[in-house]
Amino acid sequence: MSSMSFRSSHPDRWAQPKPYTDSSLRYHMHGKILPMEKPGFFARLFGRC
Repeated sequence: MSSMSFRSSHPDRWAQPKPYTDSSLRYHMHGKILPMEKPGFFARLFGRC
């Protein structure tokens, strides 16, 4: 184990909550929400997703 430690007066970025963003602004910035898995053949054929 190391006896060295790191201290900072500035909090870590990951510990700070994210500011609120409007859903329409998120849509404009990032685009349409896409599924994590690609739709299968029949889902594409019948127009689902």
